[in-house]
Amino acid sequence: MLKIENVRKVYGNGVQYEALKGIDLTVDDGEFIGIMGPSGSGKSTLLNLIATIDTPTTGSIEIDGVNPAAFNQEKLAKFRRRELGFIFQDFNLMPTLTVEENIVLPLTLDGEKVAVMKRALHEVAATLGIESLLKKRIGNISGGQAQRVAVARAMIHQPRLVLADEPTGNLDSKSSKDTMELLEQLNTENRSTVLMVTHDPFAASYCQRIVFIKDGELVHEIHRTESRREFYDKIMYSLREIVGANDEF
Repeated sequence: MLKIENVRKVYGNGVQYEALKGIDLTVDDGEFIGIMGPSGSGKSTLLNLIATIDTPTTGSIEIDGVNPAAFNQEKLAKFRRRELGFIFQDFNLMPTLTVEENIVLPLTLDGEKVAVMKRALHEVAATLGIESLLKKRIGNISGGQAQRVAVARAMIHQPRLVLADEPTGNLDSKSSKDTMELLEQLNTENRSTVLMVTHDPFAASYCQRIVFIKDGELVHEIHRTESRREFYDKIMYSLREIVGANDEF
């Protein structure tokens, strides 16, 4: 599904800063992977490159055998809408639109038929339990509900890869649990491939694999072969060993 080979990202023309230093990572179809590391480690840079928001300085990123960096802007925009789903910490919803208008936005931009949009809308709304919210404005729903709407928008076009950036960052503990159970459900039942950047060990415990990044390099990874509670403990131990007591996380 995702193949990252020797990816470097350098910023600046004069004094340069190397944000990523030769990243190699392979993600199989249907995996649920978390990316963790201290602040400034390169997590967001890596996610932006995978999301095609930015391009590598060197190296390559292939998504389902395709290198989006070779596309022109029009083809790249279409690729994002059709192949990728995005879930953001701040939801990134449009407050002037209703819940249903936000959810179908990717299909609207693609000029999909109304009948197709309605069918897809009601299928995803039923799956996520948000049918009663469809006519409401974004400002009239809770943070947990808004995150469900964001997940619905990310999933409505059945993307090959879902990218989540701190999806529980602005949620209370109950909403965080609901969101992660929802992502886990979509991963196991829909076989959606999910790649999530998070600083939250609780959220990370829902993943099948965690890769740790520090100073622009992948330094460690762990796999979930035990209960979620035991995996949480393994994550906490790895963070103490890798991040260190003096690093901001």
